[in-house]
Amino acid sequence: MEFIPKWIAWEITRRCNLKCVHCRSSSELNVMGHPDFSLEEAKRVLDDISSYASPVMVLSGGEPLLRPDVFEIAQYGTDKGLRMCLATNGTLVNQETCRKIKESGIKMVSLSLDGASAEVHDNFRNMPGAFAATTGAARMFKEHDIKFLVNSSFTKRNQSEIGKLYPFVKGLGATAWYMFMIVPTGRGEDIMDELVSMEDYEGFLEWHYEMEKNESELLVRPTCAPSYYRVVLQKAKEQGDDFKRRTLQFSTGGSKGCLAGQLIVLIDVDGEVLPCSYFPVAAGNIRKQSFKDI
Repeated sequence: MEFIPKWIAWEITRRCNLKCVHCRSSSELNVMGHPDFSLEEAKRVLDDISSYASPVMVLSGGEPLLRPDVFEIAQYGTDKGLRMCLATNGTLVNQETCRKIKESGIKMVSLSLDGASAEVHDNFRNMPGAFAATTGAARMFKEHDIKFLVNSSFTKRNQSEIGKLYPFVKGLGATAWYMFMIVPTGRGEDIMDELVSMEDYEGFLEWHYEMEKNESELLVRPTCAPSYYRVVLQKAKEQGDDFKRRTLQFSTGGSKGCLAGQLIVLIDVDGEVLPCSYFPVAAGNIRKQSFKDI
């Protein structure tokens, strides 16, 4: 079976200005043993991938805006015909950032927002002022006509925000909202007692179904929730719904259960190729063999 990736998350740095409670890569500002790769290596990777595929490439981290050459990487990928996207926590975004996003051909930006108030979001992200900075970034994106989506991660400490975040994100003018129940990897392993209960998880998926079938503007997805497709089938049958899902242009390209290693993949800062961001078992390393071979 030939694997043609549709969506690649690329950790271009493990450094981050935040220290979020759930971070899958345990990122922080000073990271030992996982240095950023060079611009030359970044170009080699993009050459390798674009030689046989044209996936969505999400420049991620850590916080990708900490790399001074992030927009050079984005521009090179754009010139190669790849659909370049950016995943940022939003706290470092300014007017100059917005200008460079547009100039480098980045098609979509994702922001992280885990509460509809500073009290909740700043606690989750371990940084006072994070909420103001991220919502400020969203407003700048609207001002510059930059499409953006919002990722929201939930544990017991902020699960009561789900119903509040949906209208809040819509009010910011986002293109899409993705609801994550955290997968405990990295620092997430330190908060296992905060994982949403099985019963609440099921209830949130049922809530999402009712919300999604009546939502015609904001694109919505429960992410890393393969059981949602069971809920969709069950609820549609029970209620006699003619439920049609809409797809984001720069999504993972799938509408079924877990897509790890099928349509999506993660390349980490060390060159390891993993099935997804939450599956810490490498299939190979792009410094030792080609991405296509892996």
